[in-house]
Amino acid sequence: MNKEIAASEKANAHSKSAPFITITKRDASSLKRNIVVRIIAIAAALVVSALLTLFITGENPIKLFSTVIEGAFGQFRIWGTAQSVAMLLGIALALTPAFKMKFWNTGGEGQVLIGALASALVMMTAGGLPHWLASILVILAGVLAGAIWGIIPAIFKAYWKTNETLFTLMMNYVAIQLIKYFLKVADGSGSSTVGPSLLLYGRLPVLFNQQYMLNIIVVAAMTIMMYIYLKISKHGYEISVVGESENTAKYIGINVKKVVIRTMALSGALCGLIGVLLVGATSYSIDPNLAGGNGFTAIMVSWLAKFNPIIMIFTTLLIVVLSRGAENVSMTLGLNKSFSDILTGIILFFIIGCEFFINYQIHFNIGKKRKEEAEDNGNN
Repeated sequence: MNKEIAASEKANAHSKSAPFITITKRDASSLKRNIVVRIIAIAAALVVSALLTLFITGENPIKLFSTVIEGAFGQFRIWGTAQSVAMLLGIALALTPAFKMKFWNTGGEGQVLIGALASALVMMTAGGLPHWLASILVILAGVLAGAIWGIIPAIFKAYWKTNETLFTLMMNYVAIQLIKYFLKVADGSGSSTVGPSLLLYGRLPVLFNQQYMLNIIVVAAMTIMMYIYLKISKHGYEISVVGESENTAKYIGINVKKVVIRTMALSGALCGLIGVLLVGATSYSIDPNLAGGNGFTAIMVSWLAKFNPIIMIFTTLLIVVLSRGAENVSMTLGLNKSFSDILTGIILFFIIGCEFFINYQIHFNIGKKRKEEAEDNGNN
């Protein structure tokens, strides 16, 4: 009886020492492997989306994929896609310095909206000024308002260690309510939008007869400058050190409070600039949905790109193409708009999920367990 108990305890010990599945973190993963894993994830997402569409609508999956491409790059749609990419990429670039510092700025939406609101106020009231001066004031007002909206949570975080995620998130709703109040004051008709008839002054120029060209050029310049700022400049180095360890940063003489506040001022200012472009160069109107949720989507863009501004171009393009393509699928196939959200969610789920396989490795210990069982039986 004692021998059976001992054998059972030994078998249990072997079982615990070699579980069926173990997960280990990868030391490093090559760029080639990362690209391959992401391509497989996207392909799998498209297959699942096609099967779902086939099951619900009975449509040919090939038609689904062609409809996705048509939705993003079809006739008269490519400029809209370029505008969507520029605006989403611009917000992602704005959030990246804070994220790299591990300051989780979830307030991009509010910072864009408050910048748009400040610009709209100037565009309503700058009638007596020369156009060039009014345009400069529109830009300065939006950038300054965004910077202030970023500095407020940074000060609380730097001096009183408040939770920046919740703080910045709540400030989104404050910005939305301020715009709603502005709409009631500026337009007594009860409209949910203040449009071009009121925002007349200081509009930004249209370049090359393309309405979105200015936005695209500005965001392209932002991408290059942000890459240089993070990779080469002293400020970028300080951001990286603070993000790795505040204690290390203090030890080598970096003023952590100053870096936190300065970085969030930059992040908010760039978000405010995107707000300026949306109001002063795109729609000449303002409403609470002006940012279109891009302040939250940009978090995913920045994270998927590992805070690399160049890679963000491709992650932004991917998300915009899939989103616009899914919307076109819903319209073309006569489905509810929610179906496009389902397709987009499936695709993003696969893209996010593949990060697990990039960072971790799964080991199936079948052979090892069989060997231990054989050794255990031989000993018995």
